[in-house]
Amino acid sequence: MDYEKLGVRVRQQRVLNRLTQEQLAEKAGVSSSFIGHIERGEKKASVETVVALCNAMDISPSVLLQDSLSDAVLHSQLNFEKDNQELLEGLMHLLREHNQKTRDY
Repeated sequence: MDYEKLGVRVRQQRVLNRLTQEQLAEKAGVSSSFIGHIERGEKKASVETVVALCNAMDISPSVLLQDSLSDAVLHSQLNFEKDNQELLEGLMHLLREHNQKTRDY
């Protein structure tokens, strides 16, 4: 496990979620100093803490752990997301067609 990269990912996601270390700590049920230690790669986060951070920021654990996952695992995750994206695009196309037909009547 690459704890330095995990810390970088935690910080990136925290900033993207517009959270301070204190806000993230409160949502995850840990201390703000511990968030700082995690972000700097100084302390190891338990599985429970990683899950709490993911829940607090509404992200998948793969986002935080991607630097420690094998290429095969990441590739399967990306393919799954691509398949879902294609499915959603197909559904959106069907909905647009349906809405257009409804307006025409």
